[in-house]
Amino acid sequence: MPFVQTLHARAQELFPGIAVSVIVAASAKFLSEHYDTPAMLLALLLGIAVSFLGEEGKTVPGVAFSARSLLRLGVALLGVRVSMMVLAGLGLPLIALTIGGVVATIGFGLLVARFFGHQWRFALLTAGSVAICGASAAMAIGAILPRDGRSEERLIFTVMGVTVLSTIAMIAYPILSNYLEFNHIQAGVFLGGTIHDVAQVVGAGFSISEETGDTATLVKLIRVSMLAPVVLVASLLIRAYVSEKSDGKQPPLLPGFVIAFIVLAGLNSFGVIPEALANTLSDASRWLLLIAIAAVGMKSNLKQVLSVGAAAIALIVIETLFIAGFILTGISLLT
Repeated sequence: MPFVQTLHARAQELFPGIAVSVIVAASAKFLSEHYDTPAMLLALLLGIAVSFLGEEGKTVPGVAFSARSLLRLGVALLGVRVSMMVLAGLGLPLIALTIGGVVATIGFGLLVARFFGHQWRFALLTAGSVAICGASAAMAIGAILPRDGRSEERLIFTVMGVTVLSTIAMIAYPILSNYLEFNHIQAGVFLGGTIHDVAQVVGAGFSISEETGDTATLVKLIRVSMLAPVVLVASLLIRAYVSEKSDGKQPPLLPGFVIAFIVLAGLNSFGVIPEALANTLSDASRWLLLIAIAAVGMKSNLKQVLSVGAAAIALIVIETLFIAGFILTGISLLT
């Protein structure tokens, strides 16, 4: 059958690139578990180290597929981590503070980016990743932004930046929480509301106490749940104000991976997805995102990434400090 033959030919074309992306991701995971270093950062760096695989040869189509299609599938499966029923137990004021921190940080990033010489695309990418869930948010937002010659560089820089800052925060913020004499709830809200990546939130929270870790994880899940509405609103605004993509086609009204995220989050919130399946899909999401970021690294050029400059570093640091200050102010007023 022609369809089967086409599918087989496509699989043969993609297999070498997907295979090397998986190998790089698995290597990063192994090193992460043995040297206590963020897997995302290691996958990115290892991918950059073998970037020639994304530039020439039989691996190029599969690397490109991994960096785009597997990325979107991984983001879609993030929906199984969200359960509105569980999040409701945190209380309305703290939920409002967490959501307010996300919205305020994105608005702040869009506002101040121009003073650092950057346009709205980079501002949305960095502020969204800082506000929501680090590298995962960066890749989701990057997937809907209109592409230009520097799209990959900005994405790589943002993933590296938020991962490094998140690791620093994982060490520094528990110390700050103890210095400020926060109770378990206050510390959990601070850690979950400010640290970028989920893994670092869990590490920081449970380094203080089990109650702090549980609270921090809940607060972080609220931020993760904001990924879909932020990407939805951004997609609508881009569609309305960016006339057309480089290929002459309008961006979709709502990306398919965002629809899948929303559907999975809704099903999980009502308990439709069995816990074992939800855990399996969540693990699959982590692996897909790890494979995707390895592929993104293979498509990048380190010199071009570093050319983003000091102003970009300053912007992402200031956005990180802003959300920390916002959440600290909210905690002082609400608790």
